[in-house]
Amino acid sequence: MTHDLLIIGGGPSGINVAISAKKAGLSYLILEKGAVVNSLFNFPANMTFFSTSLKLEIHGIPFISHRDKPTRTEALEYYRRLIQSQELNISLYEEVQKMEPDGEGGYVVTTNKGVHYGRNVCVATGFYDTPRPLGVPGEELSKVRHYYDDPHAYIRQNVLVVGAANSAADAALECYRKGANVTMAVRGAEISSRVKYWVRPDIENRIREGSIAAHFNTTVTAIRPHEVDLRTPTGALTIANDFVLAMTGYTPNYELFEALGLEIGDDEACKPVFNPDTLETSLPGVYMAGVACGGLATASLFIENTRDHGDIIVNNIGSRAEAL
Repeated sequence: MTHDLLIIGGGPSGINVAISAKKAGLSYLILEKGAVVNSLFNFPANMTFFSTSLKLEIHGIPFISHRDKPTRTEALEYYRRLIQSQELNISLYEEVQKMEPDGEGGYVVTTNKGVHYGRNVCVATGFYDTPRPLGVPGEELSKVRHYYDDPHAYIRQNVLVVGAANSAADAALECYRKGANVTMAVRGAEISSRVKYWVRPDIENRIREGSIAAHFNTTVTAIRPHEVDLRTPTGALTIANDFVLAMTGYTPNYELFEALGLEIGDDEACKPVFNPDTLETSLPGVYMAGVACGGLATASLFIENTRDHGDIIVNNIGSRAEAL
């Protein structure tokens, strides 16, 4: 079967595009390499979104949460119900490996499970699946974690949190409150201004009172089974360590982009090349959607300001079909 649209990625953006396609009467298939909204599934268990539930709603379908800002658990429930209530066509745990032209104006997409044919393709892969590496000796040790889930594992442990943004602040505070000995290594001179407004005073006060040790303008230089080496403004420092939580951010999956044949811009953000009015890339009939459009500028796009991408893409597919 040749679908009108193959959607790579089953996160909020992929779901959004799929609902737009279904409303327009297009045949479509979502290909998701993990679980439904796999990136959100890997968020910290106790995470609260910065956006309100109203701003996260897709296609006007109500997102009900107990408070103004929903939790990870509430978000997972919302997107699961969207999949079920809209009866979306999605294949889970199917990882896309490459894409090639089919010789008839469409594309052949090969996955770990088989081959799919699409007249159009939408890449909605987000960026949370590819952590930014520290690039230091010892990073491969099992005690180094690029994803933070729950503080229970770190009770009475020496924990180094690397980073200064939301993930780092949340991890440091939760681990401290569960009894971990927490140290932060911050590359810059202060906690990030992007930290949620109700969290930033908390983390700054814990640092100020000495409950959480923080080294600013500091980088990690080596990780060993029971120690970590830091480079601080006053010189080299070695601290005792049981776990490293490397909350250093994430990037789009450029390896996948290359396998798909997407053109990447030469600007600082390394954004995929696409028409901002139609979201169509330099490959005819191949579109970008969601936060992956921002390239390395991962703080520029969110679920709430990409909710129109589905309709933009589907409308352009309709316009192209009418022109043929």
